[in-house]
Amino acid sequence: MRAIQIADLSGPDSALRLVEVAEPDSTEAFAPGPGVVIDVHAAGVSFPELLQTRGQYQLKPPLPFVPGSEVGGVVRQAPPGSRFQPGDRVSAFCLNGGWAEVAVAPDYLTFPLPDRLDFAQGAAVILNYHTAYFALKGRGRVQPGENVVVHGAAGGVGTAALQVAKGLGARTIAVVSTDAKAEVARAAGADEVVRSDRPWKDEVIALTGDNKGADVVIDPVGGDRFLDSLRTLREGGRLVVVGFTSGFIPEVKVNRLLLNNIEVVGAGWGAYVLRHPQANAEIGAAVGAMIDQGVINPVVGGRFAPEEAAEALKVLEQRAATGKIVIQFRP
Repeated sequence: MRAIQIADLSGPDSALRLVEVAEPDSTEAFAPGPGVVIDVHAAGVSFPELLQTRGQYQLKPPLPFVPGSEVGGVVRQAPPGSRFQPGDRVSAFCLNGGWAEVAVAPDYLTFPLPDRLDFAQGAAVILNYHTAYFALKGRGRVQPGENVVVHGAAGGVGTAALQVAKGLGARTIAVVSTDAKAEVARAAGADEVVRSDRPWKDEVIALTGDNKGADVVIDPVGGDRFLDSLRTLREGGRLVVVGFTSGFIPEVKVNRLLLNNIEVVGAGWGAYVLRHPQANAEIGAAVGAMIDQGVINPVVGGRFAPEEAAEALKVLEQRAATGKIVIQFRP
């Protein structure tokens, strides 16, 4: 089968190789048992793969290896007792090995893919939407009617957070860097949009309606906007840290948290669900219900051939991506 390997740690321009390798099978070990073998139609492109090309990600498999954690495809083989049968359309989280024509995912990280979503959208569901639900509902404790600010709102996690927040009954304020990204955020369901290159903090506070600030901020970006995010929160507000796509990890003097009794909360979905596999059923059911209701409609911002994997990573690195970037192995 065709697969994309990371052959060295020289970065996205030169680290990738499109090669022929043996197909995996369900005897590949996944706790608590064999995995689901999937014919991959589309595989998601995310920051972990970009970091892996430089050896900067916490998971460092021996070289060469096939990266890729998110896929949309069709079940080829499922272990005894699985919820799935050959021919089922699924979205799945593979941990690694997803950038290939055939991949294996744990049963508990494999979910039905409704017909209303295509395979590229299926490759966008788990990492982005499960993270968004975990961050908003589990860590941010979002309630109906609350104001939720979303940074990086045109990206994969950002568009997912906008839609999930709407599904939870919240009012959303998107923060973006360009007019084009503003249009993406609006199309994804943002109630209000502000530009990060303008006095966005004051605009956000004004848009909350009572000038007291936002209830929740979702931040997958980090960097120099972190302090102003704290300043946008009303008393009892929560800033949920999802990631650091800016490349800069901010710091905060904790006395700032005392002023308005505000919280800074981490949302590490991957680390949590691997330690608590049962949590996936609840998150998957909630996300699946939002898909069925039409609340969730993943935004696919670019589809690349396997030969173009390096270009896909560079789009991500340059922060030019909108929605989810995918590698298309089959139609």
